[in-house]
Amino acid sequence: MLKLLVLSLGALAVLWISTGLILGAAFAPKTLRGEMVDLGDRRLRLVCEGPASGPLVWLEAGAFGFSADFADLQSALAVEGVRSCAYDRAGLGFSDPGPRPRDSAAVVTDLERLMAAAGVDQPVVLLGHSMGGQHVRLFATRHPERVAGIVLVDAATPEAVEIPLVRRFVSTFGHISQATAGAMTLGLAKPLFFFGDRIGLSGPAVREKQAAFVSGRHARNAANEASHWLESAAMARAAGGLDPAWPVAVVTAGAAADRNGAWGRARLAPVEASQHGSYAAVPAAGHATILSHAHNAEIVAAVKRVIASAGLPPRGEEGHSPGRETAPVDGPQP
Repeated sequence: MLKLLVLSLGALAVLWISTGLILGAAFAPKTLRGEMVDLGDRRLRLVCEGPASGPLVWLEAGAFGFSADFADLQSALAVEGVRSCAYDRAGLGFSDPGPRPRDSAAVVTDLERLMAAAGVDQPVVLLGHSMGGQHVRLFATRHPERVAGIVLVDAATPEAVEIPLVRRFVSTFGHISQATAGAMTLGLAKPLFFFGDRIGLSGPAVREKQAAFVSGRHARNAANEASHWLESAAMARAAGGLDPAWPVAVVTAGAAADRNGAWGRARLAPVEASQHGSYAAVPAAGHATILSHAHNAEIVAAVKRVIASAGLPPRGEEGHSPGRETAPVDGPQP
């Protein structure tokens, strides 16, 4: 009886994973938006959209996120005449893996190389979502000459992990991420392909999110990033704070931040430290859905405020953005 049960469970597992593999092969994107940029030893995917001249917004995704997260936001910014670039960090989405550990230092080093390879040499508006806020902070303090302004979207600040509850959450999230990566590597999530887009995106980015959601490689590298969240926060704190002269906008999902609470103060601290700070909340949005076409209007408005405060040249005036237009290209599966 036990032998029959084991064989039955084994057959079900094989059927489950096989179904997922079939779904992935049938619906995964066959071509990718953007381009694969050669760093010499490996390639990272870069997706730029909007006019070739004028201000440039550089987008940094959160934990388990990649360029597809920003597809709706990039389209909305392009309509406003603003160029933006998003990318897949090493090992995430469709980029080649990079050396470990995948902490903020590794992320920022890759970002430096990617910008150089892509020909980005002007000050940019840095936009970070969720954990991407820490990477933005470290890059900004390392390269102040490259910063025109900062936009933080429901973002983590390096100081937030000093709050005991947040620190426990981050630690638990790292452990859960490792377990999730193990399940993804075994292929157990493959049949859940269509549940991969929790943002509510539109267009081809939906398939990209779904493919990455069931990818063991994506999950392993994302989990490695998450497991080094606390160390990354310490790196960003040690590097120093943001320049008060930089325009800073913070946009949060859900109810407005409570200035009387430790978490609310941590989220608003970058705005209060800036000479040109602004804050907006999107009550109807969630942590992920705030990036969707349904809820990203406040983010677009925040970007425009930062651009105006920074005095960046409008579209068609002096300014240099990546010269390559990003057409769909063939790329590896995640």
